[in-house]
Amino acid sequence: TSYRPDLAARVQARNPPPFLRAGRGVPPVAGRVARSIADVGAVVAGIEADGKGVPPAFPPLAGSEIATGPSEVPIAIVLHGLQGPLTVHGTTYNGQMAAWGQFSDDDIAATLTYVRSAWGNAAPAVTAAEVAAVRAATTGRTTPWTWDELSKAKLK
Repeated sequence: TSYRPDLAARVQARNPPPFLRAGRGVPPVAGRVARSIADVGAVVAGIEADGKGVPPAFPPLAGSEIATGPSEVPIAIVLHGLQGPLTVHGTTYNGQMAAWGQFSDDDIAATLTYVRSAWGNAAPAVTAAEVAAVRAATTGRTTPWTWDELSKAKLK
């Protein structure tokens, strides 16, 4: 897939993140990350423009206690991926999210900050330092997490 400005604009227009609603424009790193994500197609295909996901494979990010809870959990998911059953808002999903650990700590922080502030979410921003800490704590991991493993993992 290639970057589709028309699709990215439609997604952003339907629910702009807080920094756009405040009139501050898109930070350069957020634009770069958005293009990278669009190139892979994962976010658009998996969560839809409204953040509600696609049952039974892709759970919602809108109002997700996983996306908006302790930042180390979504950081670990982005770094190493997630597979197998997962329950969100009482619905069980059974898909797989690929690992995105090849992205920089800044890029991952910007992407997760967007996720944690879009679609009605209001969680604190994620910093590159937080991403670096989880990356260091999970450096030996070579396979995607299962929810059971992730819920027991020491991520800091």
